[in-house]
Amino acid sequence: MNTTPPLIEVKDLSIGFDNHAGDTLPILRNIDLTLYPGETIGLVGESGCGKSTLALAMMGFLKPPLRVLNGVSLFKGQDMFSLSGSELESIRGGDLALIPQNAGQSLTPTMRIGKQIIEALRLHTYLPKEQWYARAVELLTQVRLPEPEILLARYPHELSGGQQQRGAVAMALAAEPDVLLLDEPTTGLDVTTQAHVLELLRTLALETGTAMVYASHDLGAIAQVCDQVVVMYAGEIVFSGTANQVLKRPVHPYARGLLSSIPRLKDAVVPPSMPGQPPAPGGVGKGCAFVDRCSMAEHRCYEERPALEVTAKSELVRCHFYQKIDQLPPVEMPTRRESNIADQADILLNLDQVAISYTKPRILDQILGKQSKAPATVDRIDLKIARGETIGLVGESGSGKSTILRAIAGLITPVNGTIKFDSSENLNQIVDKRSKDVLRRIQMIFQNPDSSLNPRHTVAEILAQPLKLYFGLQGQELRDRTEALLNRVRLRTDYLERLPSQLSGGEKQRVAIARAFAAAPDLVLCDEVTSALDVSVQAAVLELLTELQGERFTTYIFVSHDLSVVRAVADRVAVLYLGRLCETGPSENVFGIPSHPYTEALLGAVLEPDPDVRPKLVAEDILELSPPTTGCPFQRRCSRRIGKVCDQEVPPWQMTMDGHEIACHIPLRELRALQEKKA
Repeated sequence: MNTTPPLIEVKDLSIGFDNHAGDTLPILRNIDLTLYPGETIGLVGESGCGKSTLALAMMGFLKPPLRVLNGVSLFKGQDMFSLSGSELESIRGGDLALIPQNAGQSLTPTMRIGKQIIEALRLHTYLPKEQWYARAVELLTQVRLPEPEILLARYPHELSGGQQQRGAVAMALAAEPDVLLLDEPTTGLDVTTQAHVLELLRTLALETGTAMVYASHDLGAIAQVCDQVVVMYAGEIVFSGTANQVLKRPVHPYARGLLSSIPRLKDAVVPPSMPGQPPAPGGVGKGCAFVDRCSMAEHRCYEERPALEVTAKSELVRCHFYQKIDQLPPVEMPTRRESNIADQADILLNLDQVAISYTKPRILDQILGKQSKAPATVDRIDLKIARGETIGLVGESGSGKSTILRAIAGLITPVNGTIKFDSSENLNQIVDKRSKDVLRRIQMIFQNPDSSLNPRHTVAEILAQPLKLYFGLQGQELRDRTEALLNRVRLRTDYLERLPSQLSGGEKQRVAIARAFAAAPDLVLCDEVTSALDVSVQAAVLELLTELQGERFTTYIFVSHDLSVVRAVADRVAVLYLGRLCETGPSENVFGIPSHPYTEALLGAVLEPDPDVRPKLVAEDILELSPPTTGCPFQRRCSRRIGKVCDQEVPPWQMTMDGHEIACHIPLRELRALQEKKA
């Protein structure tokens, strides 16, 4: 038994809101949770289960119109909801810090990064003023940001999503807090950066005794950091135990379903999603909240709410029949989907020597007609994408994946090369100059739905726009189509009247996906479309993408940091580093035995939902802003660097099999032998 006083105690806490009819609808129900110094607790569950609400309640914050219905949330013995504003300010950001899901919303857009970190140091530490700048540099270095002196002078919009998130982590660590509340803190990070940040958090907990509450749908991240895991469903705790108990031997059917919904790098299939949806607030009957989705349900489950019982292994489980969990048959994995490419020669999109640059030439250089000497953000991109194909673009933040999508979408224009659509349409022009038909046929789903959904429009208005614009739908037909779209992305029809601010992060992304599908496109540009989704909804969305592709031979360009997701959906994969292609080929070949050292580094950092499996970080822990001017772009981090040839000469492309190509100086035979020996 732990004799140290707890840092956080949540006792019988219920939180809810009053609807227009005057009924009180609960969001959290009778939550009990205790956090001790040095302990890390993971909160997991689908979007809307209450995990973020619980984490924010621990710091005394509720989004209107939520209110406390009963119970308390204590921090060091103080009831957070009874403190004044000034008392809360003295705790928040100091002893109790938050790392939010969306760093873009938590960073002030008009303040430089350095000034924001220094403000945290000024408000929450006793550090002398003359040491603030050095400490800010130290914090950015600690979270693996390159050239910290340069980044401190930049504004948030000048950083990538992953860089913004690391900046938010640095701000939270500024005051060396007793408790860190982490709300999906690695959602926007690439696979290697995520692995390094999680390693940092784990080290921080061990060395400083910092306690953490980690709310996430990423069970791989939870497995790497957390001692205890709490599974939430419909606003209540349904299962909790050690990380090994919850993630390896779950005795609740909901936890079992979550784990079965996770794509695995070795399986190369879209995993099955759990049937049904969580109940709406106030929609739980007198029985078990999970009853309508549970394959073990019996009559008692509909009539009696199960209590949170202590098992023989000291777990807490809310299920009448958890002892029977081992009697359930193993989850049947689907077979590998067939490719939808009817004809490999039927090219829908052709990128020929495409180069894209964000560097703006100086006025004097424009007058003199001089070209910028800065390397292009993306350079020498050659890709041919067939109709009905799914190609995955993978690489770390800053590798140019989203930049390529933005150029195809017409949001930026290439400085060199050509982009051809359906053999004749020139996509080098900006979106305003494209025809209405091309605009309909090419749709993009952005990584951050907050930046792509109009905050003043309801979901109904958002979905109606493409239906009106491209198909002229009105009246009941328009309403029927919007409801059908919501149903396809697993949202209830009552969401039509909600604003984006009334949706969770995962729900916003599902609306963005539905809006893209409303245009019946031929090409969908998917920029991290599942990064904000919980694992069960992610599986359903991947199933939806597969179904739509089968129905319409839709082509997808799929950008994702989650290599397991790319493995599940992609026919081919293109690996990018600092805007340069390193490797391309069929998914089976690239993920089977990767040939390029950078691909090896990416796959080694993939997280498994298993506390006993640690990532293999084989590349140097460096994040570069631009490629070297000569030689291989990966030369400074490569674990297989062979000498000056890597520094001085552009690596040649080598063909292996079935269109599998790599750009590397090491002969294929030697490289494969090294990797097979290491494996």
